[in-house]
Amino acid sequence: MTPFDYQRASSIDEAVRLGAQPGAMFLGGGTNLVDLAKGGVVRPRLLVDVSRLPLASIAETPAGGLHIGAAVRNSDAANHPLVRRRWPLLAQALVAGASAQLRNMATVGGNLLQRTRCAYFYDVGFEHCNKRAPGSGCDAIAGVNRQHAILGASPSCIATHPSDLCVALAALRAVVRVRGPRGERTVAFADFHRLPGDAPQRDTTLADGELVTAVELPPSRFERHAHYLKVRDRASYAFALVSVAAALELQDGRVRDAALALGGVAHKPWRVPAAEQALVGRPLSADSMAAAADALLAGAAPQTRNGFKVTMARRAVARALQVAGEQA
Repeated sequence: MTPFDYQRASSIDEAVRLGAQPGAMFLGGGTNLVDLAKGGVVRPRLLVDVSRLPLASIAETPAGGLHIGAAVRNSDAANHPLVRRRWPLLAQALVAGASAQLRNMATVGGNLLQRTRCAYFYDVGFEHCNKRAPGSGCDAIAGVNRQHAILGASPSCIATHPSDLCVALAALRAVVRVRGPRGERTVAFADFHRLPGDAPQRDTTLADGELVTAVELPPSRFERHAHYLKVRDRASYAFALVSVAAALELQDGRVRDAALALGGVAHKPWRVPAAEQALVGRPLSADSMAAAADALLAGAAPQTRNGFKVTMARRAVARALQVAGEQA
């Protein structure tokens, strides 16, 4: 680990000011950033501790939606009565992520900013990683790429986003509140993470110095029919090969609204509104679920060792929707 300065921010404004300095990084729970710094993957000049800022509240918004402060611990969000009752898809995704010990430390804001779990990114012994060293190449393309992207990849990077929470947030059409040197703004969740293109070192659309302050969800329509399915190599502490966040609003035997997103398949949580529309207005059936999967996986381009993900994703979509639809 290279030497760095450390400063605990006493206010959001101070955090933003400090975070705008060259080489500064925000430190919340530290469950990802500390590992990256210890391994020499990132080399912050300044760590700005934001863990004690007043950003740890969970509350219903005036419009009936949900406000989750960026400093809320994942375990607290998963166990909150309002989340469990009104947004069960979110609670399920949080519980599926990591171990209980990590959930007790990790924050909601930090979860949005997780870096990929690509082994070629994490191991500095591999020289060719455009995410870690822009312009150096991508060893994963010709390497062991079983875990990697089948959607939205580029010749520069085939890494996948690791978060479970973010898949549910994408499906539920969340927005992210941020504060930066130019003030406050909101970002639609679909626009928060970016595809790699020719700049995979940039995971999000955040500007320098911008701090995530909260995540907000619209009023829930999916209290009764929601399921988060995570397919992985082992049941404990493993990242998804494929995950599905599925939720339905049913009325008179037909789908009135649907929320659907994939994880483990792209550089960002993968939501295609056309996949949800393939379900709306129809009874939930094998045909409608297949149509939704087709829309989600349109343009899939597997790597040399992960072609199985296409079939796995199709089956996972159908399974998640079926379980969601069966719930009372």
